[in-house]
Amino acid sequence: MNRAFSRKKDKTWMHTPEALSKHFIPYNAKFLGSTEVEQPKGTEVVRDAVRKLKFARHIKKSEGQKIPKVELQISIYGVKILEPKTKEVQHNCQLHRISFCADDKTDKRIFTFICKDSESNKHLCYVFDSEKCAEEITLTIGQAFDLAYRKFLESGGKDVETRKQIAGLQKRIQDLETENMELKNKVQDLENQLRITQVSTSPAGSMTPRSPSTDIFDMIPFSPISHQSSMPTRNGTQPPPVPSRSTEIKRDLFGAEPFDPFNCGAADFPPDIQSKLDEMQEGFKMGLTLEGTVFCLDPLDSRC
Repeated sequence: MNRAFSRKKDKTWMHTPEALSKHFIPYNAKFLGSTEVEQPKGTEVVRDAVRKLKFARHIKKSEGQKIPKVELQISIYGVKILEPKTKEVQHNCQLHRISFCADDKTDKRIFTFICKDSESNKHLCYVFDSEKCAEEITLTIGQAFDLAYRKFLESGGKDVETRKQIAGLQKRIQDLETENMELKNKVQDLENQLRITQVSTSPAGSMTPRSPSTDIFDMIPFSPISHQSSMPTRNGTQPPPVPSRSTEIKRDLFGAEPFDPFNCGAADFPPDIQSKLDEMQEGFKMGLTLEGTVFCLDPLDSRC
């Protein structure tokens, strides 16, 4: 058993890995609702949430409102909550955001899970009423989490830092290409100015000096010695100096920072890639806890 998944009893999984990896497992249930909780895990946390939502359900029932039915689609990509007829997705809970899942040992219909909201980052507790298959749904979510975590590791999630460094190198290449184009345009402008100056100052019939040889990319061959010292002067004055790079960071001959596989700063790769990888890694490391507990602690909860 990997560290990302924990359960109190050794139970057999309900489905084949292919069913959850290539398809999804559908379940029908009544959705009591969701409520914010303070902690990502804990039996007492979900017990209070179930009590709160059950009480609200009794009030709505007394007012003649029906509890909405939903369809759950469980796969390695998450738990989707859909409207049964239109198939409209009401909530999409990614597995690495689900931290706690529990079913009622006495009332086989009630199950719940805690998921971190993707927009507000608040922990929400979702509560459902199913037809005597609460434990099966809980185990299915647990199996999907286990498979998703393994898939994350196999696809490179275990080496998140390496993937970040690759993204950083790709961004560095783009920056260097942009910088190279800017330098090329500056050199071209200086050459044009030099030719105009030489033509205007050369005696009639004299040969115009040849411009420095260029490579196949129309670039002046690179020299580690500053090209300022070798470039001809114009009217006895030196051309405008090229802005120097910051000396705070050591760079190689091509202006790039030396690559360090053990130190990849936040500025080296796009923030969206970093945040997504960090979020998934953090979520899977926190793990999913499955529990069978008792929610019906008072007469109000005895039958809903």
